[in-house]
Amino acid sequence: MKKLDKLILKSFLGPLLLTFTIAVFVLLMQFVWKYIDDLVGKGLEFSIIAQLLLYASATFVPMALPIAVLFASIMTMGNFGEKYELIAIKAGGISLRRVMMPMAFVALLLTFIAFYFANNVLPVAMYKYRTTLYDVQRKKPAVSIRPSEYYDEIDGYVIRVNGKDPDGRTLRDIIIYDHSEGINRTNIIVADHGYMQSTPDDHYLVFTLKNGYTYSEPQDGEYNETRPLTSIGFDEQVLTFDISSFAFSKSDDQFFAGHYQMLNVVQLDSMVGALEDQLDFRYGEFQKMMVNRMRVYQYYQEHADDSAAYLDVAKLVADTTVEARNRYYEQARMQLQGSLNDVQMYQAMIDSDKEYINRHYIELMRKFTLSVACLLLFLIGAPFGSIVRKGGLGMPLVASVIFFVMYYVIGMISEKSVRESAMGPVGMWVSTFVFIPIGALLTWQATTDSSLFDLHTWKRWLRIKEKVKSGSESKDTPSPTEEEDVKGE
Repeated sequence: MKKLDKLILKSFLGPLLLTFTIAVFVLLMQFVWKYIDDLVGKGLEFSIIAQLLLYASATFVPMALPIAVLFASIMTMGNFGEKYELIAIKAGGISLRRVMMPMAFVALLLTFIAFYFANNVLPVAMYKYRTTLYDVQRKKPAVSIRPSEYYDEIDGYVIRVNGKDPDGRTLRDIIIYDHSEGINRTNIIVADHGYMQSTPDDHYLVFTLKNGYTYSEPQDGEYNETRPLTSIGFDEQVLTFDISSFAFSKSDDQFFAGHYQMLNVVQLDSMVGALEDQLDFRYGEFQKMMVNRMRVYQYYQEHADDSAAYLDVAKLVADTTVEARNRYYEQARMQLQGSLNDVQMYQAMIDSDKEYINRHYIELMRKFTLSVACLLLFLIGAPFGSIVRKGGLGMPLVASVIFFVMYYVIGMISEKSVRESAMGPVGMWVSTFVFIPIGALLTWQATTDSSLFDLHTWKRWLRIKEKVKSGSESKDTPSPTEEEDVKGE
């Protein structure tokens, strides 16, 4: 039996690792395509890009692992069935449950590994990923001044050059628009040629300009009419631009701390308790506000038996002038509108608090659901592969994609329902509850050698049905002699 277990594990682990790698790679390429504009043209070091891709890959593990288990189980059992190895194993007195046991042990082990990863590794990886991505998006593009183009990435300056030597430093026919002193004063620097270089720490960009003029044109002020334009010639002028914002800088380590995606199970449970206490406090504030807004109504409710209170109000309204009554009505309308605005404001705040709490519940339940998905999808993939008996890459790939898309779509719908408070936190388990009966049915069909899902059985049944139908039609059709007798009569 040990040799058989080794054969099964060898056949299972290969497709598992291959599918897991491909799934992570596909998700990573989707990430790169989405953020390609933030990565290209900024002069980022390779180590920064490698760290970002590594952290992003770690965030894809909880999604890639279940689909890898599903595909590998379908492919392994399908190969055994297609090559008649499964029939030979059963002929030797070994049940299908025993054949699935080594793979089930691996799937169960991956379930615990996935939970440990989601609870301990994923929060750290998500924190590093978010921080690094934010820093990359915040970094400005690298200084790249091209001929015949206006460059305005440096704050307060617009630079244009008509020529640039192959050394990348020598510039020809330079025009610099200086708006650093405000929009009311524009300085224009024109130079025949110059040199461009950055300081060793890359915090400053130094322009050394040769043979040029500086034109100063004030837009307003006391010298606007008497001296509207000033021109100063120079043989050499040095300009220094601050480009420290172009350098890659890391954010504060506590910038993203406390986000629900970066907390483990214990921290999420503690945070949910604190947020629910805050929501209860919000309800208390709302109640107090409504009591204060409706204190007059509450007074008359408490003195409902005292008809004099109502008579006084009626007399007050009857004895006043039209203008006074209109003023009273306007004040009442404003009080009512103010109460309605407060109700809408508190309703919006309460809905926002509920959604934020639900997001914590979703992240808490996701750590369990994605882990259980490894075992659940194995209990679907292994029986399905033994029933269809198709190996290779075609049938297992199509079946695994269909099953996983169904699981993922149901999970997304239930997650949205939980987020909008249409369902409780248990709604995150809807996809699991839907797939458990499917897995149980497939396992029962596979272990009992049922032909319900066997394509060959359905084909034979259809051929038999066609033969029976054609035989009945031939009996109902009269022979040529019978037709002649009928005509003679």
